[in-house]
Amino acid sequence: MEDEPRIAAWNAKVDWPLTGLTLVFLAGYAWQVLDTSLGPAAREALDLVLTGIWLLLGLDYLVRLGLARRKLRFVGRHLLDLLILVLPMFRPLRALRVVTVIGVLNRQLRDDFRGRVPIYVGTTVALVGFVAALAVLEAERAAPEASITTFGEAVWWTITTISTVGYGDRYPVTVEGRLVAATLMVAGIALLGVVTASIAAWFVENVRRAGEQVSEEVEEVSTDVEATQAQLADVLAELRTISARLAALERDRSAASTSRGRDRSVPSARPSA
Repeated sequence: MEDEPRIAAWNAKVDWPLTGLTLVFLAGYAWQVLDTSLGPAAREALDLVLTGIWLLLGLDYLVRLGLARRKLRFVGRHLLDLLILVLPMFRPLRALRVVTVIGVLNRQLRDDFRGRVPIYVGTTVALVGFVAALAVLEAERAAPEASITTFGEAVWWTITTISTVGYGDRYPVTVEGRLVAATLMVAGIALLGVVTASIAAWFVENVRRAGEQVSEEVEEVSTDVEATQAQLADVLAELRTISARLAALERDRSAASTSRGRDRSVPSARPSA
């Protein structure tokens, strides 16, 4: 944030530690969701760890809010961050903690992959898809009449949803699962927009580079032509100088020949007897 140097300095200090915490969160969350053999004690311990990391991410938001010069403007710009921090306090919405993690990772990916949009988009799609599959599986697995009960089904549902295809054979039936679906739909539309914009930007950039290359080549050719013209002018000047010298020599030679001819035509004077 160019207008918030203190927040930028804070982000520079904590982005990598927060990224490490979010990766730990994702690993713990995936373990908690996928390993059905975990006992109640282990699940409780994992839940405490995940909640602790989520609270640290919330603390990061509060610190940035405290560092902001214009606090209302900061809240307005980061209203989604505030909502996804507050809503998981309600038990049915606790899966939304994962969205907080995605926000932190997205901030780091955006900074690291700036200028490499395809890598950024691909990484973001994989991350959002993996997290959404875990979240919807956790929400739907134990629900009556659920159609998403395995991780494979969750991944298939995620692919059809994020691509905005909506195959329809799998769908969430719980409130929490539908919130995940709504978030994923919005993310899918946004990602399609990013991909389209990236392709358009790629074409524009290539055309611009081609135009710059042609301009540089034309400029080089113009420089070469100017240099050649200068060389030709020098050669013509030398030729004129040589021509003038030859003409002068020719005149001197003609004058000398005329003088010798006159000397031969005058008779020699003989002395009288």
